[in-house]
Amino acid sequence: MKKIEAIIRLSRFEQVRDALADIGVRFFTLTEVKGFGLQGGKKMVYRGSTYDSDYIARLQLDILCNSEQVEEIIKAILESGRTGEVGDGKIIVYDVEHVVRIRTSEVNAEAI
Repeated sequence: MKKIEAIIRLSRFEQVRDALADIGVRFFTLTEVKGFGLQGGKKMVYRGSTYDSDYIARLQLDILCNSEQVEEIIKAILESGRTGEVGDGKIIVYDVEHVVRIRTSEVNAEAI
């Protein structure tokens, strides 16, 4: 089993969500995160004063899946999340040793 962690732009979330649903991804968790990278921060104006924001808002998707699904999920995220500009995000894949569904005590593939 694998865990796919994808950091994406907020503006691309609907496209990524729909692409994942199209390939049968039924569940993922979503977290609002802030990052720092090549894109740099933004200048914001509040009540006439300019502020530099060092961090950029992004969304983190955490997806548990079978090893056979990894390439299909990565392809869906790449195709739907890419703008071609700096700051499109990252995809990280981790090995998962054990998963348990709390409600039913199902384990591993049955739990996801």
